[in-house]
Amino acid sequence: MGALRVLRFGLIASALATVVLFVSSSLANAAEPPNVLFIAIDDLNDWVGCLGGNPQAKTPNIDRLAGRGLTFYNAHCASPVCNPSRAALMSGLRSSSTGVYNNNIDWRAQKSGQVATLNMHFKANGYYVAGAGKIYHESYGRYQDADWDDYYLRKGSTPNGKNRQRSTNPVPRDGASRGVGGIAFGPVLANDADLEDYHIVDYCIEQLGRKHDKPFFLACGIHKPHMPWYVPKKYYDMFPLESIQLPNVRDNDLDDVPPAGYKMAHPEADHAAILKSGRWKEAVQGYLAAGAFTDALIGRLMNAFDNSAYRDNTIIVFWGDHGWHLGEKHHWRKFSLWEESTRAPLFFTVPGITKPGTVCKRPVDFMTIYPTLCDLCGLSIPSHIEGKSVKQLLLDPNAAWDQTALTTHGFQNHAVRSENWRYIRYADGGEELYDEVNDPMEWTNVASKNEHANIKESLRKAIPSLNVPTPKR
Repeated sequence: MGALRVLRFGLIASALATVVLFVSSSLANAAEPPNVLFIAIDDLNDWVGCLGGNPQAKTPNIDRLAGRGLTFYNAHCASPVCNPSRAALMSGLRSSSTGVYNNNIDWRAQKSGQVATLNMHFKANGYYVAGAGKIYHESYGRYQDADWDDYYLRKGSTPNGKNRQRSTNPVPRDGASRGVGGIAFGPVLANDADLEDYHIVDYCIEQLGRKHDKPFFLACGIHKPHMPWYVPKKYYDMFPLESIQLPNVRDNDLDDVPPAGYKMAHPEADHAAILKSGRWKEAVQGYLAAGAFTDALIGRLMNAFDNSAYRDNTIIVFWGDHGWHLGEKHHWRKFSLWEESTRAPLFFTVPGITKPGTVCKRPVDFMTIYPTLCDLCGLSIPSHIEGKSVKQLLLDPNAAWDQTALTTHGFQNHAVRSENWRYIRYADGGEELYDEVNDPMEWTNVASKNEHANIKESLRKAIPSLNVPTPKR
């Protein structure tokens, strides 16, 4: 009986090991690690069909991509600025840990530039690492030979010496149609292939059509809908001007915002110029058109992916680097700590783990992307990483989750997002608190209400104790 018991135990243990292996990796066997298709979109807010940010948005290809796996409905950037957002996501270190708060700070010279970035870590672990477009902020890119096996550069040549620059960035011929002040928009008489993003996708399609001897990490960074919103006229025609709906904005929306928040909004700048011009609808049309152009590019990329040899063994992660205001809270662009600036798309498709069409409403920020990809691909998570893997949420969107989403904009300015609340604390001590269930437009700041003291205290615990000052230039 002892021998039989040992045999039974051995068989059960073997079966359990098989089940655990299947559930935990399920992507492939150990000899065939999963590939990663890493899609980054610049300035894409929640004006995506599946996120419901604007009912007029037309993004069928992005929606279909989201429907392949899991949509994080309550996902937020680490910083509402291109350079610090991307530096944080790719390095695994928050802005508050590096001092990289703005676009004019070279992240490579800070702590974030002294650690293994996401692509470097994958390359060091045997992956073929290639990319195109805007992954890092291009003023301080990191596209050296040591960091990538190949990269399609926006300007100049790739590491292999081939000059791939074939595109132009046309502008409207009519000066009056170029926008209002710094908000640049207008249709162009051009084809999709006349814009650089088209060729960025071309490069990624080419990579998907190749035979790779190693698993790949392929990064595709699309610029639009970053300004200028100069895209072919056919995309503007999708949104007739007379049908454009403006964002719902209250005249007194900033009355209960502390001075630091009002300063971030600077309503006397972009918003005042837009109101004076009478071209608010045209600007909204421009953003929607640029989003539709981006959606068409995603359609091309995903068609190529589906026709490739890699569709069954590739993780897809799709993210926008931060949100974008189009007049909400009398503000334009990003550069704030409100929902419109911080919320952005985050979708994961993981073969064998995510189920098509699932949605997770747990709050997550983009510091989760680096550790999650390591977790899914069986790579070690570097010790410097400040985010937490969301693998448990990919397996079960309703799993227990004790994390909040943290966004930082400038030294000691932070927003904490839970499932139901947003808490903002500025460097000067100013506070905002919004009930996201009953006040999703964030019209009423209830930070001064005594009945919410416990909520503020709970959310305040997520604010970093370490806040590195802005580096001296």
